[in-house]
Amino acid sequence: MKEKDTVRTKSDVILIGAGIMSATLGVLLKELAPHLTITVLERLDAAARESSNAWNNAGTGHSAFCELNYTIENEDGSIQTKKALQIAEWFEISKEFWGYLSGTKRILDADEFIHSIPHYSFVWGEENVSFLKKRYEALKKYELFRGLTYTDDTKTLTEWLPLVMSGRDLSEPVAATKMELGTDVNFGTLTRAMFRYLESFPDVHVHYFEDVKDLERSENGLWHLTSNNIQTHEKEHHEAKFVFIGAGGGSLPLLEKSDIPEASGFGGFPVSGQWLRCRNRDVIKQHFAKVYGKANVGSPPMSVPHLDTRIIEGKKELLFGPFAGFTTKFLKRGSYLDLVKSLEFDNIFPMLSAGMHNLPLTKYLIGQAIQSHEDRIDALREYFPEVKSEDWELVIAGQRVQVIKKDEEEGGVLEFGTEVVSAKDGSLAALLGASPGASTSVSIMLEVLADCFPKEMSSNEWKSKLKMMIPSFGESMKDNPEVCLVSRRNTAELLELNQTEKTNVGSKR
Repeated sequence: MKEKDTVRTKSDVILIGAGIMSATLGVLLKELAPHLTITVLERLDAAARESSNAWNNAGTGHSAFCELNYTIENEDGSIQTKKALQIAEWFEISKEFWGYLSGTKRILDADEFIHSIPHYSFVWGEENVSFLKKRYEALKKYELFRGLTYTDDTKTLTEWLPLVMSGRDLSEPVAATKMELGTDVNFGTLTRAMFRYLESFPDVHVHYFEDVKDLERSENGLWHLTSNNIQTHEKEHHEAKFVFIGAGGGSLPLLEKSDIPEASGFGGFPVSGQWLRCRNRDVIKQHFAKVYGKANVGSPPMSVPHLDTRIIEGKKELLFGPFAGFTTKFLKRGSYLDLVKSLEFDNIFPMLSAGMHNLPLTKYLIGQAIQSHEDRIDALREYFPEVKSEDWELVIAGQRVQVIKKDEEEGGVLEFGTEVVSAKDGSLAALLGASPGASTSVSIMLEVLADCFPKEMSSNEWKSKLKMMIPSFGESMKDNPEVCLVSRRNTAELLELNQTEKTNVGSKR
C-alpha cells in the first residue's frame, strides 16, 4: 500500500451504514464479544436518516397481525399461514432483545420508541369478507395469534373503528379482525439509542459523512475499504477482518464491488414511497389504530394500504399509504444513476427476465406515479369515507430496492422479502431487500452471525449469552405455545406494553 493510502482505521469489524441493521449487529457483537473493535461508516450526518427514519418506514412492528399479504389464499380456498407465523415469531424475538436492552438500561426507556396500538385488518365485499373469516379461522388456533378477534357486525365495527365506519355505505358487507397486542415502533429513535450505547465503548468508532466507494480483499486476508469524506473531500482507507454491508438501497452496489462469488446474479429494482399525512389534529384524535386493507387484484405486495396511527417524537400522527413510484435512485439521498451503475454482466439477464415477468408491477408503478392528489384522496376515502382533501398533504417516504436474483426456470425473479448474502469464509455479509426489514432485524442479524461466526455461535459461551438476551433463543414459539406465552409476558413488562394504559395515553396525544 502506498504511503498516501495510509489506513485511517483498523478494526475487527466494519459496519457500513448507520441504520437499524448495523445497530443491531453491532450491539449483538459487543454483547457477545466485548473485545471486538468496531468501526461504523455512514454517508449521512447522523444515524437512521434513510430507511430506519420514522417517516421513511411503516413503523408497524410487522408482526403479521394485520398484514393480509402474509396469508395468501390457495386455489382450493385454504389459507397459507407459514409466512405469517414466521414473521410473528421473528417480531417477538426482536421484542425480547429490545426488552433486554431497555430493561438493563443499555438504551433509553421503552416508552420512547415502542407503544401499544391495536392492529386491524379491514375489508369489504363478499369475497374479501370470506377471505378474512377464513384467515381468522386459520390463525386463531396458534399461540402467536392468541387474542385475534373477528367481527362483521357493523355496531362492533363502529365501536372499533369510528373513523373508518362513519359515513360508510353499509349495503356492502364489511368485516375486520383485531389484535390488541399490536405495536407502533419508532425505528429511528431505537436505532439512535443503540448507536449511543455503542459509542459509549472506547473501541467503537462511528464516522459520519463517510461515503464508501470501494472494497476489496487484501493479500493479508483483510478487507480494505476506500471512502470519500463528504466534508473534507479526502479519500480515506479502512481495514477490517469482517465487513457487514447494511446500507439499505446502497448495499447492492457495494456487494457487487466485493467480487465475492456469492454476489453473482443479484440485481435490484428501486421503488419510491409516499404517504398522505393528516394535518388536522381533530381528525388525528379520532383514530387510534393501524388498519390494513387488502391490495387490489394484480397489485404487488408492497401496495397494501393502511390507515396508520404513529407516535413520532412523542406526538400522535396519522398516515395513509403507501403510494409507490418509480425512480432510478437506490437511496432517498442517492443518485439517479444508481440503477444504471448496478448493471453488470452477471445480473443483466436476471434483471431483464424479472422485468418481463413483472409487467403488471411496471404498469402499477406508472399508474401510481401519475396520480393526482385527488386520486390519492379517493383511495383514502375507501378507509375514511368522510375525508376532506384539504386535511392531508403528501410526504415522501424512503426508497426500497427489491431483490432480483437468478432463477433456473425464469432467468430472474423479483423477491419482496430480505436476503442475506454472505461470503463462504464468513468475512463479509450484506443485507438486500426491504419488508418486513426493521421489525425482524434481530432474527436477520442472528442469521448473519450464524453464517459468519459459526464457531462462536456453536460455543456454550455465546449460546448462554444469547439465551440471556433472547430467552426464546434455540426454541420455537410456533411449535411451543408456552415459550410464546412466557416471552410475551416478559416483554410486556420490560417494554411497558400495558395495552389499556397505553391506549389511554396514546388517545390523549
